[in-house]
Amino acid sequence: MTITLITGANKGIGFETARQLLELGHVVYIGARDVERGEKAAAALGARFVQLDVTDDASVSSALATIDAAEGRLDVLVHNAGILGEGAIDGPKALRVFDTNAVGIVRVTEAALPLLRRSSNPNVVTVSSSAGSFWAVNNPDRPEFHLPLALYSASKAAATMLTVQYAKAHPGIKFNALEPGTTATDMTAAFGIGRSPAESARTVVRLATLGADGPTGTFQDESGELRW
Repeated sequence: MTITLITGANKGIGFETARQLLELGHVVYIGARDVERGEKAAAALGARFVQLDVTDDASVSSALATIDAAEGRLDVLVHNAGILGEGAIDGPKALRVFDTNAVGIVRVTEAALPLLRRSSNPNVVTVSSSAGSFWAVNNPDRPEFHLPLALYSASKAAATMLTVQYAKAHPGIKFNALEPGTTATDMTAAFGIGRSPAESARTVVRLATLGADGPTGTFQDESGELRW
């Protein structure tokens, strides 16, 4: 039985990732800031719910303590929580975006490491973005070239770098980041673009179900490794 925690999983790609992993037999914990929305999502899927705000140390500690008490370990951690931070830029907004998209990864990973070390096949997957790829944003043939999302892009570059550095620091645990593909979610509604979250979740699921000999320290999309 594989124990999985997905942050920001009450909707969008996180919700569909939970659905697909449940179908594969995982025990899935849906982490969400909002208790009512999180409990509703978990009930709809047959998943378990933990209140988890990636910007709050006490919330993160409590969520992992709950999983520890119930399961004794964690096999898969999916960092899915994220915000766009679109529009005018100022210091408070920058802090909020980086706190969610990058610092949140550190909070949850550090709290989860003791539980991951008890797994026979520990696996951490970060939903990053090629909007944080220096190669993609400088390539006129890529859609990221035209995206006006400075804070999102910069924070996702940090998320991918954190993935690589964690992989180097913890060789016994797989850490991989991914570009899920342009997806129609609440977060991207203003752009009117993207495919279904279910399609994009397949890449998350592929990395979340890697065998013990799977890759680590990579940044991938559905076609394989990406330049960044």
